[in-house]
Amino acid sequence: MTRVVMTACMRAALAAALLALPLTTMSPASAADADLVALPMTLQQAVAALPTAAESREGYQRSRFQHWTDEDRDGCNTREEVLIAESRTAPTIAAGCKVTAGQWHSYYDGETVAQPRGLDIDHMVALAEAWDSGASTWSAERRRAYANDLGDERSLVAVTARSNRSKADQDPAEWQPPLADARCTYTTHWVATKLRWGLTVDKAEQQALRELAAGCGQETVEYEPVG
Repeated sequence: MTRVVMTACMRAALAAALLALPLTTMSPASAADADLVALPMTLQQAVAALPTAAESREGYQRSRFQHWTDEDRDGCNTREEVLIAESRTAPTIAAGCKVTAGQWHSYYDGETVAQPRGLDIDHMVALAEAWDSGASTWSAERRRAYANDLGDERSLVAVTARSNRSKADQDPAEWQPPLADARCTYTTHWVATKLRWGLTVDKAEQQALRELAAGCGQETVEYEPVG
């Protein structure tokens, strides 16, 4: 079995494990999740389903989210797993599961990259933004699961380092992909990630998502809630 196929299988196994993770406190969206996941929603409906709350960065430290771990103990950390899964050609993998070459499409800016050193693995909803939106109440175990979420391919994405660092920890009210054709996809993935993890939005973010969704009439959202 090739490593690419193995990685796809491992992602499926991780998805099942993530669904069993407990919350330390019940998320605002969790009560409705069973109904929301039953059928696809339009993007506008999905935005409306997001709970609103004020954000607070108090107490945030990036180290509170243990990331780039080897969750399935196959010798590949989360960064390498994403690189392997998203390469459009069979990637070159050196000892220690170090990906050294492949071909990646950075959908934020439309660039094609052949060397992984030019890529960042972006958390769709940045760790700091997740903290602001509810992760501050989570257990360390749940934050680790979030930071290494291989159970949904939208949660982590390989993009050019330049585009990721331009985004930083901003939400869609503050940053959108420079490639206009990517914005509906990005908005859909953002909303799906927040719903998946029971994260809230603030008022400015909610308004920006509503405006974006109004121009993305064909987009639908499906997700599996974690916890």
